[in-house]
Amino acid sequence: MSDHTLSRRAALEASVRKYRGFWDTQRALSALRDAGHDPQPKHTRQILRDLANGGLLVKVADRPVRYRTEPMDAGL
Repeated sequence: MSDHTLSRRAALEASVRKYRGFWDTQRALSALRDAGHDPQPKHTRQILRDLANGGLLVKVADRPVRYRTEPMDAGL
């Protein structure tokens, strides 16, 4: 991974941890732009997949792809 990808990933991970809730490509792109990056949708989707593989996000919809910061039944 390049340094740019790592810093975008760190910025998006920080935003997800701070704001929680539902995430899709558009919200992730906005968060990265707010953090001073010039993100590309393809790379942003990969970062979202990586965060899901790491357990920070849970995929809740396939088309369009949508993630949530925790499972729906986490409080049960």
